[in-house]
Amino acid sequence: MNHRLVIALPLAAVLAMPALAQSTSSSQDQNQPAAQTQSSSTDSSTGNATGKAPLAAPSREGFWGRVNPFARKKYVQRQTEPIRDRVNELDELTSTNTKQIKDVDSRAQSGIKLASDKANEADQHAIDAGNKATAAQQSAQQVTTRVQNVETVVSNIDQYKASNQTEIRFRPGQTVLSKNAKDALDQMATSVKGQRGYIFEVQGFSSGKGQAAIQTSQKMAESVVRYLVLTHDIPVYRIYLVGMGNAPVASDDASKTKRINGGRVEISLLKNDLEQLSSNSSAPAMSNDQQQQPK
Repeated sequence: MNHRLVIALPLAAVLAMPALAQSTSSSQDQNQPAAQTQSSSTDSSTGNATGKAPLAAPSREGFWGRVNPFARKKYVQRQTEPIRDRVNELDELTSTNTKQIKDVDSRAQSGIKLASDKANEADQHAIDAGNKATAAQQSAQQVTTRVQNVETVVSNIDQYKASNQTEIRFRPGQTVLSKNAKDALDQMATSVKGQRGYIFEVQGFSSGKGQAAIQTSQKMAESVVRYLVLTHDIPVYRIYLVGMGNAPVASDDASKTKRINGGRVEISLLKNDLEQLSSNSSAPAMSNDQQQQPK
């Protein structure tokens, strides 16, 4: 009898254990939805990086799934698969954020470089504008100077000044030019070749009296004019001729006058400021041409 009792007690305990485990599991399963609901409400309020619901606690698989010390391979894979997916997703999010950061940094560097290039270009434009303004001011000053020179020349256009003077002697009754006279005229005509703003004043003087002396002095002066026109192509409008006859000639002493014997022609070269204006006008033009030459 005692032997049967000893065998029955362990058997009853073994049969009672599944029922006890099932009741414990059911009570835990009842408490689990409430915990999951509270956890999901907390996570939805706080949010997460992936935008998905947080991982749920593994479901209980009964007594043997909880107590069995030798977990099955499929069970382990099933439990670790959500974790692996979330880890992969976090890696992808990290890689995406890294690319976005690099892209933003690259665009920022491009914007900074573009702004720097624009600033340098604006500085260069400002320097060019300053140089052009300086050149314009210099040109304006040159124009002002030239206008002042022109006004001065125009106001003095009829003011001729003696530049050179020579005298040719004739024997009484002679009107032909000697070699020395021609040499003197050649030297004077050569000095005005290609110039403007000059005139020749030719005055003839002759000994004798009355109209005869005037005609003789006129003929001597005409011989000089003829030589200048035919030999040196001096325009006739640049020569003023007058026969003075036996008019007295002023001596070194202004209070005394003297008369001459024989004949003489006095040639005076007179110039105004027109030639000086021409030279001043050509100088700036030449400098501007030199500035425009390619470097």
